[in-house]
Amino acid sequence: MRKLFFVYLVLLLAAAVVHGEDGAYIGVNIGTAMSSVPAPTQITTLLRSQNIRHVRLYDADPAMLAALSNTGIRVIVSVPNEQLLAIGNSNATAANWVARNVAAHFPAVNITAIAVGSEVLSAQPNAAPLLMPAMRYLQNALVAAALDRYIKISTPHSSSIILDSFPPSQAFFNRSLDSVLVPMLKFLQSTGSPLMLNVYPYYDYMRSNGVIPLDYALFRPLPANKEAVDANTLLHYTNVFDAVVDAAYFAMAYLNVTNVPVMVTETGWPHKGDPSSEPDATSDNADTYNSNLIRHVMNSTGTPKHPRVAVPTYIYELYDEDTRPGSTSEKYWGLFDMNGVPAYTLHLTGSGVLLANDTTNQTYCVAQEGADPKMLQAALDWACGPGKVDCSVLMQGQPCYDPDTVEAHATYAFNAYYHGMGMGSGTFYFSGVAVVTTTDPSHGSCVYGGKNGTSLMNGTSLAPSSNSTEGGSGAHRAFGDVSSLVRIVSAALLFSALLLL
Repeated sequence: MRKLFFVYLVLLLAAAVVHGEDGAYIGVNIGTAMSSVPAPTQITTLLRSQNIRHVRLYDADPAMLAALSNTGIRVIVSVPNEQLLAIGNSNATAANWVARNVAAHFPAVNITAIAVGSEVLSAQPNAAPLLMPAMRYLQNALVAAALDRYIKISTPHSSSIILDSFPPSQAFFNRSLDSVLVPMLKFLQSTGSPLMLNVYPYYDYMRSNGVIPLDYALFRPLPANKEAVDANTLLHYTNVFDAVVDAAYFAMAYLNVTNVPVMVTETGWPHKGDPSSEPDATSDNADTYNSNLIRHVMNSTGTPKHPRVAVPTYIYELYDEDTRPGSTSEKYWGLFDMNGVPAYTLHLTGSGVLLANDTTNQTYCVAQEGADPKMLQAALDWACGPGKVDCSVLMQGQPCYDPDTVEAHATYAFNAYYHGMGMGSGTFYFSGVAVVTTTDPSHGSCVYGGKNGTSLMNGTSLAPSSNSTEGGSGAHRAFGDVSSLVRIVSAALLFSALLLL
């Protein structure tokens, strides 16, 4: 019996590790309204260098999907609004769309969802009657192809469909949309799909005529007397983002739907605008909003209504789009320009996330604050051993011995490996106990690797494993797998030892 229980425990813990990517994550949207669109291979190279593991496309471009093949990046493909008429009127057309744009690429391309249209109810209300037929026909096609277990269907909504969004407890959907929204929510409920919502605190702030403080829109800390309080629930709101997400939850509850999760498919802040009419579209504000957003989402903070419940979120967007019409700021929402140059540098210290839009040598890999000391020690041992980092400076009497803590020593070793491997995708993860920061951790005579990081490595760089699909990250990924196995076996052994007592 004990042996059977031991095997069961190992399998249970292994399953927990396998599903570890579920929950909180940050993705990016990839728009193409540019005078010079980067080649798909350039886009995927940038994604991998930034360790961006989730993307949303506004179509299902075959060249882009081919470039994403075998990268492991999770992809939302989209049905453009102009294709709704054909798909919403024909089951066969929907089946053909899925065969051509999904089944032909899956599973080499890790497609996780189909976004049907974009803000159809607010941007193209005349197409609203076609939305549910299109979603059902596409679902039928997924079922026929045995892909419905892996791929969800939803449609991104503008948050403007929610009326009276503050206080959130009084929010409700525009009642004129009930004929579409009620069956849609039942569809999402029955298929286990999320409500996709586009949340833009920038526009909420701009339209509020000073009612919404800038700090409240940017996730900046507020004194308690400045927090917004929902008088009905006494929940405190410290930012616009949480208030809008909770408004969506309350609006769904008003229609007796309480188990559909919210996914934020678009949010962000422009880094440039017309100085006279858009004075708050600045690099500093874009950095503040997106850095705080990433930290907030990745820490699984959740919302006041649903604390600790993950809100998967996609930043708008990867590239500036210089051909977008409208105000000046419409062209400047990107983390990068069309040449892959960072528009500004995110400041993500302590966020527990890997994305840092810096393609120079100004980023550092450091130990995650509050990480398990045993995991840090195991990662440190690997970096100074199989990772071939020269850790002699960590010895007693050497420049980086003090402070003599596993966190400080691990930070030096992680950063040395990160720079020694060319700051490639995956070279800074260390099984989840490391993060990227723009703050130089050097102190005193202990200087951390920068442009000459390769000098911190013993001998040649560690070659990636032969079955790697991630270039220079192969060696690191192997370490992640080993450390996961070590955790599983260690826990199982400990538990089995307790049983024998």
